[in-house]
Amino acid sequence: MITKTLAEELNIKPWQTEATIKLIDEGNTIPFIARYRKEATGSLDDEILRKFGERLGYLRNLEERKEQILNSIKEQGKLTEDLKIAIEKCETLVEVEDIYRPYKPKKRTRATIAKEKGLEGLANLILEQTTDVPISEIAKEYLSEEKEVFTIEEAIQGAKDIIAEIISDNADFRRSIRGITFKTGNLAIGAKDKENSSEYEMYYDYNEKLSNIAIHRILAINRGEKEKLLKVKIEAPVDDIIEYLNRHMLIDYSKDNFEKIEPEYNEFTKDLIEESVSDSYKRLIAPSIEREIRASLTEIAEEKSVLVFSKNLEQLLMQGPIQNKVVLGWDPAFRTGCKLAVIDEFGKVLDTDVIYPTEPQNKVSESKNRVLELIREYDIDIIALGNGTASRESEQIIVDIIKGTNVQYVIVNEAGASVYSASKLATEEFPDFNVGERSAVSIARRLQDPLAELVKIDPKSIGVGQYQHDMNQKKLGESLKSVVEKAVNNVGVDLNTASVALLSYVSGVSLAVAKNIVKYREEEGIFKSRKELLKVAKLGPKAFEQCAGFLKVYGSDNLLDITTVHPESYKATEKLIKNLGYNLKDFKATIQNLKKIHFDKLNNLHGSDFKRLATDLDIGDITLRDIVSELKKPGRDPREEMPQPILRSDTLEIEDLEEGMILEGTVRNVVDFGAFVDIGVHQDGLVHISQLVENKFVNHPLDIVSVGDIVEIKVIDVDVERRRIQLSMII
Repeated sequence: MITKTLAEELNIKPWQTEATIKLIDEGNTIPFIARYRKEATGSLDDEILRKFGERLGYLRNLEERKEQILNSIKEQGKLTEDLKIAIEKCETLVEVEDIYRPYKPKKRTRATIAKEKGLEGLANLILEQTTDVPISEIAKEYLSEEKEVFTIEEAIQGAKDIIAEIISDNADFRRSIRGITFKTGNLAIGAKDKENSSEYEMYYDYNEKLSNIAIHRILAINRGEKEKLLKVKIEAPVDDIIEYLNRHMLIDYSKDNFEKIEPEYNEFTKDLIEESVSDSYKRLIAPSIEREIRASLTEIAEEKSVLVFSKNLEQLLMQGPIQNKVVLGWDPAFRTGCKLAVIDEFGKVLDTDVIYPTEPQNKVSESKNRVLELIREYDIDIIALGNGTASRESEQIIVDIIKGTNVQYVIVNEAGASVYSASKLATEEFPDFNVGERSAVSIARRLQDPLAELVKIDPKSIGVGQYQHDMNQKKLGESLKSVVEKAVNNVGVDLNTASVALLSYVSGVSLAVAKNIVKYREEEGIFKSRKELLKVAKLGPKAFEQCAGFLKVYGSDNLLDITTVHPESYKATEKLIKNLGYNLKDFKATIQNLKKIHFDKLNNLHGSDFKRLATDLDIGDITLRDIVSELKKPGRDPREEMPQPILRSDTLEIEDLEEGMILEGTVRNVVDFGAFVDIGVHQDGLVHISQLVENKFVNHPLDIVSVGDIVEIKVIDVDVERRRIQLSMII
């Protein structure tokens, strides 16, 4: 059943589904399966495999819950064949719980109390709608001092309470009411105090159809409600729902008499059932359905926001590194001074210092001289300026400093740098540095290699999402962890330089094993081969299988140790290279040596050639194609295709902006309603979704732009006082 469902939902073959389930159950990671088990899965990519893993978990939980419910109902002696079939057909947990509701052990309710008083028989009699005497006459039989039923009114009310709960527990009713409410209901929002000014003023008197409401508005409304500034209610078509319930609860005795035009109901039970229907809906069903719909809307909003956050994060992590440049990291501040850190082209800290060019010290001249000394001493190429407090003031000083030099500067988004600098990880990495110095190092390094540095920071602190603090933190954390894992394994990791944080995202490497790798490196020296990984504590054969292909060992005795070729394919690859006339033992593992081998001879391979050669080498056709692709582009970094940061040598202020001005900017964040672009004025401008592209409907801004993109934009409006900039990509 699960295999069939996954195949249909993901539009893949049943054999692919079976193979993937087997691989996951064997403990293989998604990155490993995506890259090294293509033959087994039919080349399913990372994205599909992650969806597959999530749905597999959900469907297994669903089957487990069905089994629990079936056992529970069976123990009660109430399980029928029809009920069993209905439960087994359920496709969601909501459907299962709807069916289980009447059989679920309940807390004491008005209905259970009425049943304890022996009033269930009276309720059933009313529901039968066949009596020819007033219910008040029948109710006399249920009076009992012992059971505390003292009056006819109490007996009838107890029976109505039982009927109300029966109606509420009906799965078909709930499913229909849920659908009616969502399709035709409205979300009504108001202010708890209209006199209280807040960022939620647009929602102080707001009403929108549930089926149309935008995702980002749901999360904003939730936050306003949580902060006790907004009151939120679902307005359902109550009359329509009550009419629907009455129609299904009342027995119309005229339906078989074609001469009757008006419905004919039992005169003694009609009013009681209608009263029970009204009570059931207003007291039991409506509040429950409202909670369910609000939860469902929130879940959908969270899922889409997590997706946007994940896409943004992936683009940020995959930004091109600035290689072979000495960088001065500049963490701006006022009172405590600007912290500086000089980083060589390999990320090593050469020097640190603090200068005080800003308020209140205003030691501008001394600060300029000190920075110029550092530029000359270390031959600095780029100044990486954090975009935090005092960034604007610092930028003006930097522009003056670099006049007449070849040095350029770039403003770096320092979101999360302060979180990292105060973390245990930063303390372990730089025990002799203070928080400010660590922050300056982080700013410089995230320019040199964004991926290697940003993995040290909780993804939620990087600042490329929307309402990330208002959503399910566990779900968000898991999704963002997957994104980082995908990026790290896509790029690959230098085993001899990678930090614990970076290693911990490698396929098959836990945090404990990552620490053991670094410990081994410190005690035994650099790794000389991939095989040496097996000497690391707690890194056994399975972990080695999962991680080896993603870890590169430069200088190894085996040239393949710097490629993405997995050790399990070394023999076949060595045989392939030998066929080209080379012996791998003649080469040390460097990119230069890899390029000396004339893999261009492989350019002429075609489909039939691959099949023949794969058979000869005893490997799969797809695996061979991947090996050939890797050998033809040795050491390729997928980030090389990403745009480089904009390097500047002059400053621009928001006051300098004019309507119609054409500028170049970097996309910093993409949200549901547009994209925020850094144009170098310390205030990102908004390109609304309607201004992304001309004469074309845009479903989501991510379809047009991504974080890190360099875009040409036009200024369409500037509000200097509120520091708001409206931009357009329609030039």
